[in-house]
Amino acid sequence: METPLELPLELIQVLRSARSVAALTGAGISAESGIPTFREAQTGLWSRYRPEELATPAAFEKNPRLVWEWYAWRREIVSRALPNPGHLALAEMEEHLPQFTLITQNVDGLHQRAGSGKKAALIELHGNIQRTKCYEENRVVERWQETPDPPPRCPHCGGPLRPDVVWFGEALPWDALEAAQAAAANCEVFFSIGTSALVEPAASLPLIARRSGACVVEINPQSTPLTRLATYFLPHPAGVVLPALISRVWGGVD
Repeated sequence: METPLELPLELIQVLRSARSVAALTGAGISAESGIPTFREAQTGLWSRYRPEELATPAAFEKNPRLVWEWYAWRREIVSRALPNPGHLALAEMEEHLPQFTLITQNVDGLHQRAGSGKKAALIELHGNIQRTKCYEENRVVERWQETPDPPPRCPHCGGPLRPDVVWFGEALPWDALEAAQAAAANCEVFFSIGTSALVEPAASLPLIARRSGACVVEINPQSTPLTRLATYFLPHPAGVVLPALISRVWGGVD
């Protein structure tokens, strides 16, 4: 018989009274849906390439077809994945809170498919692999003519199309970063979920929250540089911890 997950009573009480919560998610929550991390995706046909050879503006300019086809392969993996209990719990969390902001480093769109972003803010720091934009004009493009020699061309200017993700050497969208920093600075509880706490500027968000007096909760099977600074460290997968939290805080379980 499985032992019930022990959750800090103080955290349950803080969440029951909280009005503003922010959460940051990283690759760990998507790994629970079977999506390989960025570097784990270098398998099979792609094992001879380093990510930096496939995810930079210079790589795209040198060999746009190669980069387009690699992202097409990754999109196929993402399209087969399903939101897991962690994604679904975060979508439910926004239903219970007056103010909730979900910030993600992931580009797979699983949070949207789980239902997040309908009643609360959803910030994609690194873009979305399912969206496409013009390399020349940076505008999102929803329809285009397929060509025998990928990538397809922008219907507006004829420039090459690319995935709407942040590549190495590119800055994060300023509006997304600014909104994420504001959410971190103004929340009462900040969750760091399945992220290494190493990649900047996202790694600074829980520190902003902590300096502002928030309760910082880290959910990760492994410890990270954030662990010693967090108010609570819950060393379990998000798909285990988050549904249990939802049940205890809003499900009437005492």
